[in-house]
Amino acid sequence: MRFDNSSTGHAKPLSRRQRTAAATGVMSAVFLGAMGQTSLATAMPAIVADLGGFDRYTWAMTAYLIASTVATPITGRLSDIYGRRVFFVIGLAILVVGSAPVAWVATMAQLTALRVVQGIGGGIIMTASFVAIADLFAPEERGRAQGVMGAVLFLATVVGPVLAGILTDHMSWRWIFAVNVVAGLLVLLVILRTFPAVRPADDGRALDHAGMATLVLAVTLVMVAVSLAGEGHPWTSPQVVGVLIFGLAMTAVFMRIESRADAPVMPLDIYRYRSVAVGVALSVLASFSLYATVLFTPLFLQSVQGLSATGSGGILAPLGGGVVLGAVASGQLLSGGRHRILALAGGCLMTVGVYLLSTMNPETGLYGAAAYLVMAGAGIGCISTTVNVAVQNAVPFAMVGVATSAVMFYRLVSGALGLAVLGVVLAVQFASRFEAAISDAVKTALAPGQLDALKSDPRLLDDPAAVDALRESLAEAGPTGVQAAREVLGGLNDAMNGAVGDAFALCAAVTALSVVAALFLED
Repeated sequence: MRFDNSSTGHAKPLSRRQRTAAATGVMSAVFLGAMGQTSLATAMPAIVADLGGFDRYTWAMTAYLIASTVATPITGRLSDIYGRRVFFVIGLAILVVGSAPVAWVATMAQLTALRVVQGIGGGIIMTASFVAIADLFAPEERGRAQGVMGAVLFLATVVGPVLAGILTDHMSWRWIFAVNVVAGLLVLLVILRTFPAVRPADDGRALDHAGMATLVLAVTLVMVAVSLAGEGHPWTSPQVVGVLIFGLAMTAVFMRIESRADAPVMPLDIYRYRSVAVGVALSVLASFSLYATVLFTPLFLQSVQGLSATGSGGILAPLGGGVVLGAVASGQLLSGGRHRILALAGGCLMTVGVYLLSTMNPETGLYGAAAYLVMAGAGIGCISTTVNVAVQNAVPFAMVGVATSAVMFYRLVSGALGLAVLGVVLAVQFASRFEAAISDAVKTALAPGQLDALKSDPRLLDDPAAVDALRESLAEAGPTGVQAAREVLGGLNDAMNGAVGDAFALCAAVTALSVVAALFLED
């Protein structure tokens, strides 16, 4: 069976049984890929306590996103040539290979390196999954299919952190990756048995190798520069400026190559379609907050409110529930072509939800936090489904892969940049707020270098042994030492609360711009 490149714009029909089986395999793959993006959210406090490196708190997730970002447009272009099935197989194999060695990592750098490998596999899987919707369903059916896909995708953002929290509390965070290995092999078998081995007609044009190489360099360098900034390297340091300039230069070279390539990996002419250009803008603005919400909400709940990893993972269930609601509802309504109004509704819901998250404090009840997450999740699900359908239905079928992967590419770029920038905001604001929260007398009572250590790695909030060690070190000062310990712990708690609030406030400001962008989306 080959693709139908006629004016109908979709693949030749499969039988209902074949399509259901293939869609089940695709949903299983996207569920696994999405879990890889967010599963470490509830485990990161324990990972940092085990491996150290609070100043690199976002590195493991950022590394995954950078690698996924690089893999996405390349997979989209190549899948238009070689078909989707082979990339499901490649992506799942890479994900399994990157997950197996985590049992032996001893440093944050080693974990980050393996997350790069996992991110490549996850990016390939996610791209193949979303493009496969256009293979399996006609344009008028894609809204409902994308709604279900969005529901599965974001359900995984809840199941992943919850499962990770349970494994972290009762076994070890390393078991998260053992689950990846087993699940990856099972999903691979399902794909091999269910997804049709179809391949689009080859147009005979040479692959854009130069574009792929410069794309990898451009994305990696820019992301690394943003990640380094503020984490031991000021924004104006030679390391950050040098890497950033090199990355921007590679970006300019990449755009020049793409404008002249016979078969560009990211064709620039897809942005002539208004739905693609606006869809990219919406994805960038909305995704800035998505991963930060998943990562920083458990941090707040564990460090400020004292929840366990399992409990903080469970509170993310309302986020997934909201996303499922937004994705499914918008998917049903999209058959009427209501792209603009649904995008506006999604932008408003997400902006208000994220803003309310920025107002959380130790007195905020779990029901209140859950309500904020439902609102933000509904906005995320609505925007994601609306943009995917608007883009896929706006371009010719031969460009579905590159157009869909372009939206995913910028979504991941924004997510990775958001995590990098917000990670810096979190670290800087925490250090500043903590130093301002404790008195000069307490600073004097601390051992040499202890204040700087607490500012850069507040593991006292999650490590009872560290709390006991601090109290013992200050106990020699008598009653004043006991009071100093209380002031330090209270200062750490207040500083973390304020720093997370600052990060969410920035998220809300960026997300608010999506409401403006939605006004330009075509119905």
